Amino acid sequence: MDLKAGLWQQQTLKLAMTQELSQAIALLQYSAQELAAFLEDKALENPLLKIENVNVKPMNPQIDRNRRKHQKSEKDWIEQIADKPFSLEEYLISQLKITHLTAEQMKVIRHLIKNLDENGYFIGDLTEISLKLQVDYEIVEDSLAIIQTLEPAGIGARDLQECLLMQSYYKNPNNDLAQTILSKYFIPFAEKKWKPIAKELAISMKDLQDVFDEIQQLNPKPGALLRNEPTTYIIPDAIIEQTNEGLTVRMFDESLPRISFNQPYYQKFHNQNQQVSRFLQDKVQDYQWILKSIEQRKETLTRVVAKIVEKQPAFFQKGSQYLVPMTMKEIAGELDIHESTVSRAVREKYVQTPIGTYPLKTFFTSTIQTLTDEESTSSTQVKNEIHSLVAQENKQKPLSDQDMVEQLKLQKGILVSRRTVAKYREQLGIPSSSKRKRFI
Repeated sequence: MDLKAGLWQQQTLKLAMTQELSQAIALLQYSAQELAAFLEDKALENPLLKIENVNVKPMNPQIDRNRRKHQKSEKDWIEQIADKPFSLEEYLISQLKITHLTAEQMKVIRHLIKNLDENGYFIGDLTEISLKLQVDYEIVEDSLAIIQTLEPAGIGARDLQECLLMQSYYKNPNNDLAQTILSKYFIPFAEKKWKPIAKELAISMKDLQDVFDEIQQLNPKPGALLRNEPTTYIIPDAIIEQTNEGLTVRMFDESLPRISFNQPYYQKFHNQNQQVSRFLQDKVQDYQWILKSIEQRKETLTRVVAKIVEKQPAFFQKGSQYLVPMTMKEIAGELDIHESTVSRAVREKYVQTPIGTYPLKTFFTSTIQTLTDEESTSSTQVKNEIHSLVAQENKQKPLSDQDMVEQLKLQKGILVSRRTVAKYREQLGIPSSSKRKRFI
């Protein structure tokens, strides 16, 4: 092998990931809220970038006061009360008759309540709490029993079995059969292995079905009822409307702050010295690049949404059951852009349509083969068909996954495997046929 040191020239072509290109890619995948936050951060870094929140209008106190004085529309006073969140601890403590409890009991109860998880289950250890608070174990145990008498029923349970047992007794103390089943046959009953239970207790399968229906009405997460989560609002990035000319697309920019160039600041400082001028020139380029990136983001998003409308007109006019198969690769090919660009464009974006507001990712589904080569169906349509089959089945003889495969082929001409049906069924939260069977 001839190895020699030397210098050679070689011409290559490659894409350099500059900071500006990286920023343009990031802006494309930003949601409206993320883009607004990005612009506010940039305004702090760049004195030449001015932002104005157009959706926040200044108020003239005198005009506003006079307007309110002449308004005669009645408003419900209760709507003016602020939504004051309360904690699980506050709700439970408010139910206790504090005068009937000793200071020691109240201390233990408060500590036990702090050991309830978000679903209302007790996750602490009574022995450890007894040692930590230096109180008798019996006092700690009695204190937990007091908590378990509070509402909602099932609060303070140590597991699902105890939670359902408490709720069942609270709802119907005279239902000895339900108490017995939950106490002694909890696992086989949940798995619907009912024949041995019926034989041992000398009852019918219908009796077990009645108990099962009653337990289905109980709440396995009683603490979740008291969870006070803040309301979240979705701001659409695009709006699709039905007009006389057909479906139209327009971008919803009202939620974004308006940006402009701070010309007075630039005129004041750009001729001071070389260092300041260089700094301002960099900020001018940064401002121009942000403007260009935002415009490119809007253009790309508009093209993608318009193409979705072009491919899915029946969805927007008739309903979600008319969603046809469509992939990001297909859209990217027709728009002559990369598939990853489509993926970034639809990330965390929502569109307001005549039939509701949807994430843009909703419209991309895989293709399912049918008996006719000219037609195909989407995974969403297959899920809808599975849901419909389960809703119409004979509950005493529910359809197995293989039965649904055959029904989809015979009735709809859809070709899917049993494994695919099982996967879609689980995604829909539909239990297996053995779990759906009813004994009536």
